[in-house]
Amino acid sequence: MFGYIYMANHISNRIIRIIHGDIRTKTDRAIAALLHLLSVLYGFGVTVRLFLYRHRFLRQQLPGCPVISIGNITVGGTGKTPVTEMFARSLRKGGRKVAILSRGYKKKRNRRLARQPEVVSDGRKVYLTSEQAGDEPYMLAKNLDGVAVLVDKKRLRSSEYALKKTGADILLLDDGFQYLKLGRQHDIVLIDCTNPFGYNRLLPRGLLREPLSGLKRADFVFITKREKLDSVRDLRKKIHRYSPKAEILECVHDPQYFEDLYSGEKFSLSYLKKRKIAALSAIADPEGFEDTLKRLGADIVISRRFIDHHRFTKKEIESLISESIEQGIDIIVTTEKDAVRIPRTGERLRMVYLRVEIKIIHGAADFHDFVSTLCYD
Repeated sequence: MFGYIYMANHISNRIIRIIHGDIRTKTDRAIAALLHLLSVLYGFGVTVRLFLYRHRFLRQQLPGCPVISIGNITVGGTGKTPVTEMFARSLRKGGRKVAILSRGYKKKRNRRLARQPEVVSDGRKVYLTSEQAGDEPYMLAKNLDGVAVLVDKKRLRSSEYALKKTGADILLLDDGFQYLKLGRQHDIVLIDCTNPFGYNRLLPRGLLREPLSGLKRADFVFITKREKLDSVRDLRKKIHRYSPKAEILECVHDPQYFEDLYSGEKFSLSYLKKRKIAALSAIADPEGFEDTLKRLGADIVISRRFIDHHRFTKKEIESLISESIEQGIDIIVTTEKDAVRIPRTGERLRMVYLRVEIKIIHGAADFHDFVSTLCYD
């Protein structure tokens, strides 16, 4: 089992390295050429699909209430989950009955329920685990009171279910920029300022899900991880070239506190100052997570990085705990998304996760005006 995990990590890391432009061997060049060919074929398919929707050969269907799509033009972690949470909280506070529709990426398939949406939460109770629902839907359900969360690859179907069964009067389409079958009133696109356009190549040679011309569909562009750059002036200009109508907002990932995985006890951000820690993550941007811990004063002695959405085993966690104890480390720190995939291991060592929220530092008034318009329509 561990051999397969190691092999998958090795292959994944090699492809990621090649995508980043780090080509070292003849084999790497051959893989890069193959990825380029595949990206050409992928791009042709995407272009044809967009053409069919643009010229109404394929039609979008409207569910009968406002739909707000929150998505990316690239793959990878840009902050969709905390932005979706921020939207849901704001709309809920404004009196809207909100339902979030997710495809449930990496969730465990339930064949019995495959023909209908799965209710992660009805706004009052969480019914599924992270393994059953997927990491992000489970996190949203756990953190949002009064907001329904549903998972279904066919989000047109889940939209109909949400309106009939939960009484929702507004829908948030999680990771929905490319899900064109379901009509929407507004498209919100997130762009990671540290790698905004996925090396300017389509999948799988780069990280773009579609050509940059697709940005013209965006009503709002959220530039995320703004804390990592001194200026995004050139990025804003480029976005405006592709999407002149879009409002551009800038946001940071704002650390809030640490929370114990087992007891739920919360600690201030100064908790890690001058502490020797082990950092554990299986997310798209482990460097960003570890940089945040360093800024908070932590001394990262051990770093364990797994591929995105990796589901940890007890043996992996026990091994990390044993190594940490041997090196005099008394705390393991992980992300909130990873925390839901960590099995119970006897609590020999304190494990905490970092709670992070999105904070708008440029364009907050535009966001609040937009939400107010949605709430008083």
